[in-house]
Amino acid sequence: MKYLFAILIGLIVLQSCTSNSSSDKAVSISVLNFDELEPYLHLENDTTYIVNFWATWCKPCVHELPDFEQLAADYKNEKVKFLLVSLDFPQQLETQVVPFIKEHKLKSEVVLLFDTNANVWINKVSEEWSGSIPATLVYNKNIRTFHEGAYSYDELKSIIELNKL
Repeated sequence: MKYLFAILIGLIVLQSCTSNSSSDKAVSISVLNFDELEPYLHLENDTTYIVNFWATWCKPCVHELPDFEQLAADYKNEKVKFLLVSLDFPQQLETQVVPFIKEHKLKSEVVLLFDTNANVWINKVSEEWSGSIPATLVYNKNIRTFHEGAYSYDELKSIIELNKL
């Protein structure tokens, strides 16, 4: 009976470890300064890019992320790419950003932008941008649109449809 109990405990522990490992995939996020991010904002090919600036502490940002994720899934077989640019602090990467990504099951590419010279790089993203978030840049080789504030699923889908190549 002792051996049966030990085997049962072993199986429970093994099951627990394997179920955690499948849902606890490593999340790798690059921390970039604006000079490193900027090339991603000016690609000229046959793809439409949606670049969303957000943070884990921004309620409207968090609210719109499921719509971005749904659209990324809807367009996964088309030439539409999503990039989520977190504006959280780098020291919050492991304690806030990575857990947030896991909890919300974000599949889009996420980078963390850390560049203290926001007064310079905000205007390089868009001269229309006051610096508030969420903010979204949609562009391809033919168009470049910028929107400050949250998007709904339907609003962003409409913009993608109007502007995709």
